[in-house]
Amino acid sequence: MYQYDDHDQSFVEARADEFRNQVERRLAGQLSEDEFKPLRLQNGLYLQLHAYMLRVAIPYGELSSAQLRKLGYIADTYDKGYGHFTTRQNIQFNWPKLVDTPDILDHLAGVQMHAIQTSGNCIRNVTSDPFAGVAADEFIDPRPISELMRQWSMLHPEFAFLPRKFKFAVTGAADDRAAIKFHDIGIWAKVDDAGAPVFDVYVGGGQGRTPRVAKLFESAVPLPELMPLLDAMLRVYNLHGRRDNKYKARIKILVEELGLENYRDEVKAEVAGIDRAPFATVEAEYARIKDAFEEGTPGMTPGEPIDLGAADPAFSGWVKTNVAAHRVPGWAIAQISVKPKGGIPGDVTGEQMRALADLADTFSQGELRITHRQNVVFPYVKATDLLALYQGLAAVGLGEDNIGEASDIIACPGLDYCALATARSIPVAQELSSMLRDREAKDELGSISLNISGCINACGHHHAANIGILGLNKAEKESYQITLGGRSDENAAVGDILGPGFAQADVPGAVSKIIDTYLDLRTSTQERFPDTYARVGKEPFKEAVYVGA
Repeated sequence: MYQYDDHDQSFVEARADEFRNQVERRLAGQLSEDEFKPLRLQNGLYLQLHAYMLRVAIPYGELSSAQLRKLGYIADTYDKGYGHFTTRQNIQFNWPKLVDTPDILDHLAGVQMHAIQTSGNCIRNVTSDPFAGVAADEFIDPRPISELMRQWSMLHPEFAFLPRKFKFAVTGAADDRAAIKFHDIGIWAKVDDAGAPVFDVYVGGGQGRTPRVAKLFESAVPLPELMPLLDAMLRVYNLHGRRDNKYKARIKILVEELGLENYRDEVKAEVAGIDRAPFATVEAEYARIKDAFEEGTPGMTPGEPIDLGAADPAFSGWVKTNVAAHRVPGWAIAQISVKPKGGIPGDVTGEQMRALADLADTFSQGELRITHRQNVVFPYVKATDLLALYQGLAAVGLGEDNIGEASDIIACPGLDYCALATARSIPVAQELSSMLRDREAKDELGSISLNISGCINACGHHHAANIGILGLNKAEKESYQITLGGRSDENAAVGDILGPGFAQADVPGAVSKIIDTYLDLRTSTQERFPDTYARVGKEPFKEAVYVGA
């Protein structure tokens, strides 16, 4: 994995020291909350319903065991013993005290981490495929370009105060595991016939009040042209993006109002006028970063595949759902669910973080990844070590065999924490998790994505789920709207609203009827939920849920 150079390290240390002074001034009454707010937001510190929340950046989801161990220490020392993995591959601490945040940032800097640009109207954490560098279907490792983009965007003087927050995602594989088409700009990294990196660039995706699937802006962009192009795309957005209405301030609205062709013309004109001097070293810097990743990749000699012939059924079930194909024969990508039956999606205790760090040292070369589905990935596991890894995970409550299944729920913190939320997400997720785990134990449901958001901002990605749930406030009561048919892969689609909302107590029953209808209508166990939905449409599901209710 990428290691900070001296410049990176001195930068995050200086930034932490700067914030310490700002916090001291706030506590002494020398700064008002209005004066302090933009300063804390630039350092990832929110003021939520009950306490401050600190969001820590995990660039493209990659962590070392030492970094995770430090996050576990922070959870136990400065929070209530847990952290929450987010859909941007970050981690949030929900209960830090303001006076402690400078110490937390110092701890983070000590392990090459920070909280810069995890909030505010700036370029947020660049997310990527959690299988990067090891996926069997990968064209090119997306981490070097993700790291180059991180360095380009960090405190970019033109893009520190954009009309709204801005999100990039990068993938480099045939299967899109990074949801690039639901981002402001999505990048699909590939190679040309000569083996050089090229990039398909998508623009205008997003969720929230006006969900949109990104459109292809340009295909096969060569590396030397990519960074000037991204710079120009941001400049045009920064110039024309709505600042009078935050609900219309995202680039998806700009692209829709201008039209893709007009937006493209403006970007091309901006590219033509860009001074290329600042980008002259892009190829050399990309090569340096790529070399750093390659040097940090462990040696992986092809080995023996795992034999499940006489394996324990629980272990076999875990391998079936949680293990993905690796590019090196005899190795495996182990996915670790943090979605136990009745649990809170994305929450991991300090004790579990330390256990995962120890297991990563033993079985994954000290490296792990956080996924946008709020789970964990071990990228470097020998197939013959999978049983021992599974036993170690099960011992700390992390042996759940439900990756990709309906109970592998994405959920935002909702009204239990968030000041923007209009309904609770966590209790709904817990109720559904219990019901779905029972169903998965007896029915072969197959791969189904189920996501929950506690407000229209869609931090739980409900629009992009096969079954999406949106919590709203209707007449001072929580009401849960269901959408069907969404998907976040290479065939991205926005889910359709099924009909009127449900009371919280009625949500599990409605979801169960939806699943029953899918099981009745699918042509085989191989036909996935979104394919069945695309074939039969909404009406059979609507009739099953509402008729006679």
